[in-house]
Amino acid sequence: MELRHLRYFVAVAEELHVTRAAAKLGIAQPPLTQQIKALEQELGVSLFDRSRRGVSLTSAGHSFLADARRILSQVTQAGVRARDAAVGRLGRLRVGFTESASFHPLVTRAFRAFQADYPEVELSLIEQPSTELIAALAAESLDCAFVRPPYPSKRQVAFETLADEPMVAALPADHPLADRKALHLADLREEHFILYPRRVRPGLADAVIEACRRSGFEPNIGQEAPQLSSTINLVAAGMGVSIVPESMSQARAQAVRYLSVSDLEVKASLGLACRAMPEEAILLNFLAIVRSLGDRPAPDEKASSPVRP
Repeated sequence: MELRHLRYFVAVAEELHVTRAAAKLGIAQPPLTQQIKALEQELGVSLFDRSRRGVSLTSAGHSFLADARRILSQVTQAGVRARDAAVGRLGRLRVGFTESASFHPLVTRAFRAFQADYPEVELSLIEQPSTELIAALAAESLDCAFVRPPYPSKRQVAFETLADEPMVAALPADHPLADRKALHLADLREEHFILYPRRVRPGLADAVIEACRRSGFEPNIGQEAPQLSSTINLVAAGMGVSIVPESMSQARAQAVRYLSVSDLEVKASLGLACRAMPEEAILLNFLAIVRSLGDRPAPDEKASSPVRP
């Protein structure tokens, strides 16, 4: 039995007239009659009652018509879904991000824009440190990831910078310096610094330490926090001060004061890492959206919440 047999049968069943069905199908009437008889022989049942007044469906024909229509509809839908998958409108996209990247408005805008344009694509979000995200990309368990450089070099992974943002000082709201509009880095020479483990975020941690040295002091690192949000929580608890990406200034805004540091030239880069030479339509669609957003001025999204997987 072939799909054309089902189409022939459905046409005759809907028209209840072989000649009209043949015209609808664009074939001659005798071959259509032969194909219907061959189908009945294969099934071992009569699908039509034939009389001088025309043809009508038998009880077997009524049952077979429902199944034939369903099968043909499923075949049509299968073709539609295959074409959608081929152009990236259907499937699954696995996107990683670091915790600090989740606070950046470009990341949240990218997720919203992609889901708006491709609602049938399953967006699977994974939060991990940059080093683990890069390893997952190399192992092909992720499609792309928002990361903070530098990161371990992997031949299979390509990286492009999306944005550079200033670093700001985070102080407890009741800190003596909290009422200032801006600071010099040397103003913090007596403070206990809360930083992030260098094995997890070597770029940001090392850059902050080196900037302090250029300002003439060795930072007193009192605590290390596993996540940047933990860093902010420790600052809010009065455990010390920190230097964080500006996009994090929405976190714990009632308990933490964020101040620009006039002589701090360190920038926190946000980038997108993905497998080198990607070919999947879904991933290419996402990359196009991210790149288009990266070219636009970011709207004021300080009240937005970080992404959560």
